[in-house]
Amino acid sequence: MIATPRQSEKIEVDILVCTFRRPLVRKTLLSIDAQVISPDVSIRIIVADNDDTPSASSVVDLAAGQMNTPVVYLHAPSRNISIARNACLDRADADWIVFLDDDERASPNWLAGLMETVERDQTDAAFGPVKAQYGDNAPGWIREYDHLSTWPQTRGGEVQTGYTGNAILRWRGADYINERFKIEKGKTGGEDTEFFFRLWRAGARFSVAEDALVYEDIEASRLSFDWIQKRKYRTGQSYGRHSGTSSQMSRLRRAGASVAKIAFCSAMSGVQAFSVSKRRYWRLRGAFHAGVLSSVFGARERASYGE
Repeated sequence: MIATPRQSEKIEVDILVCTFRRPLVRKTLLSIDAQVISPDVSIRIIVADNDDTPSASSVVDLAAGQMNTPVVYLHAPSRNISIARNACLDRADADWIVFLDDDERASPNWLAGLMETVERDQTDAAFGPVKAQYGDNAPGWIREYDHLSTWPQTRGGEVQTGYTGNAILRWRGADYINERFKIEKGKTGGEDTEFFFRLWRAGARFSVAEDALVYEDIEASRLSFDWIQKRKYRTGQSYGRHSGTSSQMSRLRRAGASVAKIAFCSAMSGVQAFSVSKRRYWRLRGAFHAGVLSSVFGARERASYGE
């Protein structure tokens, strides 16, 4: 599928979607096509299929035939998400690029919300919330604390990194236009955390787009304590590995802080032992800090993508 020529007098936006064996990407694409946007904005979708064979081609083709938004399909094999993300960046040619995952559906004013935020805050990027949609089979303890939604985080009142589940990034003419996702992180995850930390350290500034909401349908395989615990641990590893400096003193301070936080979470888990929801909440917080601690000592990150 070849996109129609862009209209240079408009603000151009390329929306990047990486997919791997997920037929529901069709719903993702249709939700993008349903966006309520200004007539001054021109959008295009770039889909990178990360499977060994072009398995998503027919699904994307079917969706594109029902849409007004032009779609570019790329086959970027190797089961490495960084390869797919970089293929999208190599093809992108727009004022702004936007990231959306293949298991998400965008609300009608999602893109407008992202664009309004970067214009209002005069930032280079903005991250919006990813709201989990639980089926009837989701345990109550997951629903109560909404463990599988994702919300933009600040550190010291500043957004220092983000994720590719819901983000907009200034692109054409940006100093960082040649930056790419690290291939070695394309199977372990955390490639987006590292990427945005790198841009932030290079001078890019980020903000939070609270109203730019997308929804993620949660697969049954993720509705377990073990799965969420592993996810929290890997998130902690990635955050710990890329958020601090490499000096020995900084590493020691981080290790000490992580040990203290793990101890506190463990104590709170014991205090709240009577409540399944509260006990697991504190155990999962402890898993995140355990991941941070492991990163201090250079623990190897396990592959979690494309298997």
